[in-house]
Formats: sequence, structure tokens, C-alpha cells
Amino acid sequence: MKYKGIYFSLFSLFLIKPMMKKFGKDKTKESLQKGRILYREMLESTEDIGEKNPMAHNIYSAYVFLAVCRAGNFSVEDFREIIAAFMDNPFIRKAMSSIDFNKETDMKKFAYRMHKAEEWAETHPEYQDKTWDFHFDEKQHKDGFYYHFTRCPLEKFAREHGYLDLLPLCCDIDHIAVERNKGVLHREQTLATGGAICDYWFVGNQTKNPH
Repeated sequence: MKYKGIYFSLFSLFLIKPMMKKFGKDKTKESLQKGRILYREMLESTEDIGEKNPMAHNIYSAYVFLAVCRAGNFSVEDFREIIAAFMDNPFIRKAMSSIDFNKETDMKKFAYRMHKAEEWAETHPEYQDKTWDFHFDEKQHKDGFYYHFTRCPLEKFAREHGYLDLLPLCCDIDHIAVERNKGVLHREQTLATGGAICDYWFVGNQTKNPH
């Protein structure tokens, strides 16, 4: 994929403080410097899914965390704390809190966005077998919104390039992001942990006994 440094530069601004607190100034500086180099290498080794693919930001974002964690040789447990602090930054919280999964109109907006991502893939056949494959099922659950993937470019790259041990960090972000929008993500399996699919069932956090 085409290298875009803006993601690494922006995310670094919000990673520095929690990293310095946990790892110290020198280790943080070294890890971010090496991480930027590794980030470019990772992108250049990733199969192109289309620059205008609405799902491309997932790769550009996730690779920042994977690159810095690997460059610093940090444990998943330690870097999970860094990501949690990153996600708790007021600016990041505000940027990620755009909908309320308890509101039917917002749930429909989110569903529309996911369907548009699928539509993009269908209208760009050159990338269709490289990007995420959406499988929607409105009858799977009475409450909320459900879909699953059987193909994930992040998982494919991680499995082929030795990052599979770090990939659960990115899966964790899914849950945090949904929580930021007053929702709950119910998930039974992920490709990263050997499952056949990555399933996503979104419900509002005020939904009692979802079905």
C-alpha cells in the first residue's frame, strides 16, 4: 500500500506521553523512530486494497500500533496499557464519539456506512478479493446490527509477516471504539485467534438482555 506518514505523525503525538511514563524518554524516542521506519516497510509489504477504499484507514491506523510495539519489543500486555491511555486522551475520545448506538437513527447511520464500504468493494473488483468481505445478516439477531468477515487484510499481513502475536491489540480497539459510542460489541471469534470469522454484533449499552 502507498505510504502515508500523516497517520504515524498524528498518532505519535498521543502515544508519547503514556509511553514516556511507562518506558522512559530514551526508550520512547528510540521506539518511535524505529517504528516509523518499520511502519513504512509494513505498508510497502501490504497488498493494495485501494487508496480510496473506505476501510483503508483501518490498516493505516492499526499499523502504527503494531510498528511501535514491535520496534520497541514491548509485550502485548504493556502496550495494551499504552493503547488504553491513547484511547482515553480527550481529543481521541471526542474524535471517536460520533454516534450513540442506543439511538435507532445512529445505528442505521452506522449500518449504512458499513454497507457503503461493501458497495465500494463490489464496484472495484480489482480489490474485492483483497479487502474485507462483508457478510450481513439482519435475521441473526433481533437487537442491534450484525455482520462478519471471513477475510481481513490485517490478519493476512500479520499471519504472513510475523505480527499475529500483536494483532489482538487491534481487535481490542474494536471493543473500545464501540464503548466510546455507547455501545457493546459482542464477539465470539476472530480470525486473529484462529476463528473462521471475525463477527461483529453491535447493540446499545442500554439494551437489556439483547437477542
